[in-house]
Amino acid sequence: MDKELVVVIDFGGQYNQLVARRVRECNVYCEIYSYKYDLDKIKQMQPKGIILTGGPSSCYEEGAATCSKELFELGIPVLGLCYGAQVMSLVLGGKVERAAVREYGKTEVNVDNSSALFQDVSPNTICWMSHFDYISRMAPGFRAVATTANCPVAAAECAEKQLYAIQFHPEVLHTQEGSKMLYNFVRNICGCRGDWRMDAFVDETIENIRRQVGNGKVLCALSGGVDSSVAAVLLSKAVGEQLTCVFVDHGLLRKNEGDEVEAVFGPEGNYDLNFIRVNAQNRFYEKLAGVSEPERKRKIIGEEFIRVFEEEAKKIGAVDFLVQGTIYPDVVESGLGGESAVIKSHHNVGGLPDCVDFREIIEPLRNLFKDEVRKVGLELGIPEHLVFRQPFPGPGLGIRIIGEVTAEKVKIVQDADAIYREEIAAAGLDRSINQYFAALTNMRSVGVMGDERTYDYAIALRAVNTIDFMTAESAQLPWEVLQKVTSRIINEVNHVNRVMYDITSKPPGTIEFE
Repeated sequence: MDKELVVVIDFGGQYNQLVARRVRECNVYCEIYSYKYDLDKIKQMQPKGIILTGGPSSCYEEGAATCSKELFELGIPVLGLCYGAQVMSLVLGGKVERAAVREYGKTEVNVDNSSALFQDVSPNTICWMSHFDYISRMAPGFRAVATTANCPVAAAECAEKQLYAIQFHPEVLHTQEGSKMLYNFVRNICGCRGDWRMDAFVDETIENIRRQVGNGKVLCALSGGVDSSVAAVLLSKAVGEQLTCVFVDHGLLRKNEGDEVEAVFGPEGNYDLNFIRVNAQNRFYEKLAGVSEPERKRKIIGEEFIRVFEEEAKKIGAVDFLVQGTIYPDVVESGLGGESAVIKSHHNVGGLPDCVDFREIIEPLRNLFKDEVRKVGLELGIPEHLVFRQPFPGPGLGIRIIGEVTAEKVKIVQDADAIYREEIAAAGLDRSINQYFAALTNMRSVGVMGDERTYDYAIALRAVNTIDFMTAESAQLPWEVLQKVTSRIINEVNHVNRVMYDITSKPPGTIEFE
């Protein structure tokens, strides 16, 4: 059975990945391409539907992102979202102008349930608006199927040609019935079967890896994070002892994490692979001595990791394949999948490292989002504590320690972070908060412990909720949880006499500290 595809065409909207994720939640496979991508290549993919994303510009301005009229004449259903709706209207002969009143935030929308797009949607529903411009005149053949108090064309359709334009964002959680609208489009209007599932993905991927590898030797850099762990297990299921996993413990992991990774993947674990653990803690601490600048720390850690990995790879000798835990957001954010991407230098996407002698790269998770990777991990039987491990940066605690990194500081932040994670889990909050951790500030202050004055460090606690990690809001943790965490850290962690909770959103802050 051929895999059905819905294509998301990105006009620079901040929610491009979220649109694709929502489509996949309908069990329909979806990929993102820039509006500049060759239309003939999209036609060759034979997509069942096309979705046009939002964007930051006004579509009537000179040089604004646009698309050709031909896209709407392919006989393929098209759904335009916000800017995408405006582009569709303008290209097909409608008019888009600056609105007298900007709509932003949760807005009551009146929908026409006779439209296939709004089947089973409440006649009055809450949607997320974010626009200065509006469709002042619909394109010929379109009719309005949704309105708001300030927007006469909150949605329009040309049902005959299966073209739909909606002014709001159904992909964000603030649009209460947005998932239902997208389901109506991809399953009912586009006619997709909805057979994109993780169990089928696992079986198909393992079989493809076996065919690709044959009798070859495979090398994987295993970090212990979700992505590399799932990739390693997929390879293990496919080729067994033809796989060697090198785990570099740089001494900047969370408390007991190195031992936990070895317990799962090492000789006593359940997987058929060759596991090599390199304990290089002191080597990294020596390289980081006296270094306080965040970007320099990142580069030192990254470069030293490559050197250690290279040394181990040389001991193994030539291999045929190198495994990378690249996931779909890495592809998009590296400028290979969408238009709104900001290139992230730490993603090794599409480029092959020169430190290992190999002939081909394997990226088994390249087309998956993080939540899909976790589903694959569960399908493979990987322990839940590893599958749902908190996001952890490549440089590890090196960027959760403000200022110089030392073995003493690493132990402080490891112990504090372990307490924090224990109490979050005990309170039943570990699955509801998207990311949480403890960081060690570079601030020391006076305190009183027992009958003595102290002059010790302050720990900062961070917890955020986010949809896509591009923006984030601080989580409102129960006061009693914060009190318990603070009490335990002060009493159990040496050299800490103060605990603070960071309520900064992103932007203006970042999720990590450095």
